[in-house]
Amino acid sequence: MSIRAPRKGENYELSVDLNSEYRDKRKDAIKRVIASMTVGKDVSGLFPDVLKNMQTDDLEQKKLVYLYLMNYAKTQPELVILAVNTFVKDSEDPNPLVRALAIRTMGCLRAEKIIDYLCDPLQRSLKDENPYVRKTAALCVAKLYDLKPELVMDNGFLDQLHEMISDSNPMVVANTVAALTDIHISATSNSTPATSGDPAIFIITSNVLNKLLIALNECSEWGRVAILNALARYTAQDDKESEHICERVVPQFQHVNGSVVLAAVKVIMIHMRGVQREDLVKQLIRKMAPPLVTLLSSPPEVQWVALRNINLLLQKRSDLLTNEMRVFFCKYNDPLYVKVEKLDIMVRLASESNVDALLSELKEYSSEVDVDFVRKSIKAIGQTAIKIDGAAERCVNVLLELIGTRVSYVVQEAVVVMKDIFRKYPSTYEGIIPTLCANLEELDEPEAKASLIWIIGEYADKIDNADELLGIYVDSFIEESYQVQLQTLTAVVKLFLKKPDSSQGVVQRVLTTATKDCDSPDVRDRAYIYWRLLSTDPGAAKAVVLAHRPPISIPRTTVSPLLLEELLGEISSLASVYHKPAETFVGRGKMSADSVQRKGSELSDDRFTAQKAFQTVVAGQQAENLLDFDDAPAQDDQPSGLAATQILPSTPAAANFLSGTSTNPLDDLVSIFGDMGTSGGGNAPVGNGLGSPPVGLLPTPLTSPLETLGSPASAQKPQEDLLGLF
Repeated sequence: MSIRAPRKGENYELSVDLNSEYRDKRKDAIKRVIASMTVGKDVSGLFPDVLKNMQTDDLEQKKLVYLYLMNYAKTQPELVILAVNTFVKDSEDPNPLVRALAIRTMGCLRAEKIIDYLCDPLQRSLKDENPYVRKTAALCVAKLYDLKPELVMDNGFLDQLHEMISDSNPMVVANTVAALTDIHISATSNSTPATSGDPAIFIITSNVLNKLLIALNECSEWGRVAILNALARYTAQDDKESEHICERVVPQFQHVNGSVVLAAVKVIMIHMRGVQREDLVKQLIRKMAPPLVTLLSSPPEVQWVALRNINLLLQKRSDLLTNEMRVFFCKYNDPLYVKVEKLDIMVRLASESNVDALLSELKEYSSEVDVDFVRKSIKAIGQTAIKIDGAAERCVNVLLELIGTRVSYVVQEAVVVMKDIFRKYPSTYEGIIPTLCANLEELDEPEAKASLIWIIGEYADKIDNADELLGIYVDSFIEESYQVQLQTLTAVVKLFLKKPDSSQGVVQRVLTTATKDCDSPDVRDRAYIYWRLLSTDPGAAKAVVLAHRPPISIPRTTVSPLLLEELLGEISSLASVYHKPAETFVGRGKMSADSVQRKGSELSDDRFTAQKAFQTVVAGQQAENLLDFDDAPAQDDQPSGLAATQILPSTPAAANFLSGTSTNPLDDLVSIFGDMGTSGGGNAPVGNGLGSPPVGLLPTPLTSPLETLGSPASAQKPQEDLLGLF
């Protein structure tokens, strides 16, 4: 039972007023209780006093008391049982609003003790003469199924719901569909697979389809969303039925609610797959454009959701908004997240007919004050150049104008974009390389530096002072970021392969620095590979480093075709906004006793797997050396199998790993191997551990490609290196 409030303070005053003999005073006290509850104050101690005010003819007061009960039913479950008689009595009240209110509140209480008393009132409400009570009761069945599915099955509530789809009132039909859909999702997401004969599975037949289409135009906006989502799940029998569904859903495009519009778009996109007539498909796409454009006049948050969905639709139907480029132009007061989405869609809609207007707009954006937006605008210019071959020269001219502004971040982003244009159109715009190289000292961002270094390396044979330009980065090699180091390494090797006579010193310097002084294993490994290639086979080095690369292109879709089809079926949901399947970000929420038990069995399986791994390690330690050709007899006194693992938990690392309490399993495994290697007797090999590289991987001194090709000893080098590995 709850503890009574002390005889002073706000709660005590409320308690006195709740027990007042005057009706107005009691009602005012309830309002103050609800106000305190809303701002987060704990008024659960007043539960018995509020409960006394349930039995009243004042509908407003009854709503307030029910609101209080819903909030505190979980913390006072034993007191909720006292309200049952009033709930049952209200469910038979002459006023349909009171009957519906009682059923709704009983369904929202979610208290185990009250569920069994809910069945009889719910049974009556499902057959009530008033449609408002029936539609409220339909949703209550879904809430009851979430709490106690077997109770819903035993009382036949699901069968009644299936019958209510034929109800004469469209709102009852809509709420029934919403309830059945929720129950269907719960039933199909359970660990035990549901069969098609299970009443919890909501199967939409042709008969049900016609009833849903009839109710669609008559119910409220949220009812329409529920019906449209159900229609999206329906599988049409033939193309005629697909056409019929599309024609009946198209009028929903004119609805004022954006959720209804997007749900209608989803139904059309799904059922359009079954439409065979090309003229009807074009007509449907043409009718889809105006409502999507209208969504862009909504508040920024709704705009962003609409833009994310439009982005997805354009990946499937690129002709959807061909003539609507201008509506996506950014406004001065658009938030950054809206502007970024609009940029992406503008690039998707870019074509020969509208590219001039697009470039003019993007050039304007590049003079904005928002640095992130400016960068993305310049990137969009590069994407347009790659997408439309005929507009590439115009795009390059715009980029040169932007480089001429000498604004640091504009120049750096333009250099990055020019690198991509060179990859798309090799040997086409070589005339602008001097302009890019003139800005070399202004670059301070790794990506911009790496892009310019790539351009210099790619066109090293056409740049007279390429060795001097690259020498600047070689001198500061250690201070540069890894991205710049890797690109410098490759560019210098390209220079050496194209101009071996003048660049021998710079390549020797960069390879020595990268292998001896650099702390990045990626950079060291690449330097070793280049050094070995240049020392042994310059022909192979040319084939690898100067290999022909295919020109790049912009992918038409950002997701795989299968995922795109799945996301189109989830339009107007979070999945279509994130462009990810729902299961990647929505958890199940509950963990039953069965799943806890299953987790325990998985843990024991993991321990058994660890035990097996240790057996393998021990067997490997005791196995014969494959490189030892002596006929020495095997040792018979060593333990094997499960017995062999008994020696392992003697070390703390092995014990932690085996018990599953290890904080760093990798370190423990390494220490186990190290301990076993040192404790395995005096035959353990010394050297070539983790700290020292294999002898065969050490490069030989670099020589000129001409000298290497003429050297007779170079043919034996690979074989010697292979033996050196062992």
